[in-house]
Amino acid sequence: MSLEPDPLPPGEEAEWIRAAQAGDRAASGRLVERYWDRLYRWLYHLTRDRHTAEDLTQETLAKALAALGSFRPGSNFRAWIFRIGHNNFVNQKRADRRAKQPLPEDAADSETGGSQEASVENREVLEIVARAVANLPPDFRAALLLRVDEGLSFREAAKVLGTTEETARWRVFKARQKLMKVLPPDLLPPGATDQEK
Repeated sequence: MSLEPDPLPPGEEAEWIRAAQAGDRAASGRLVERYWDRLYRWLYHLTRDRHTAEDLTQETLAKALAALGSFRPGSNFRAWIFRIGHNNFVNQKRADRRAKQPLPEDAADSETGGSQEASVENREVLEIVARAVANLPPDFRAALLLRVDEGLSFREAAKVLGTTEETARWRVFKARQKLMKVLPPDLLPPGATDQEK
C-alpha cells in the first residue's frame, strides 16, 4: 500500500466540479477518470471480489454524478465520493450475504524489471500483506485503507464511514495493531507504526 502523490494542481478539480455541475460532460468524464481507479482499488479491498468492486465503482460514480448538484463547493470531494461508495458497499453487503471468497490469484500486480525471482518474491510479499489486510474486520480494513491508500485525514475518513473522528482513529489504530501481530516489521504498510495525531 502506498500513498501516491496527487499531480492535479490545486483548484483544478474544483473547476471540473463546477463545470460538471453546469452540465459539462467532458468535466464529468475527467472526474470519473480521476476517481475510477481509487474507488475500485478501495472497494476491491472491501469486497475482495473484482466484479463486485467494478459494479460498486460504476454505481458509485453514476450516483455521484447524478447528485453532483448537491455537492457543496469547498467540501472535500474525495471524501464525499468515497462516502457514496461506502454507502453502496454497505447496501450491497446487506442485500447479498455471500460467503467470504479467497483472495484471487491476480490480486497483486506483478512487478516489472529485475529478475524473475525478485518478481515472484515481490508478488509473494504483496499477497502476504493483502491477505493480512483482507483478514482485518471490515470496519478496520475500510478505515485503514482510507487513511493509508487514500491519505484521508481521520476526520475525512470518519465522514466517509459515517462515524466519529475518534472511532475512525481507533479503527485505524486497531487495524495497525492487528497487522503488527501477523506481519514482520519489514512487511508492514508504510506508516503502520507511526503514532499519528
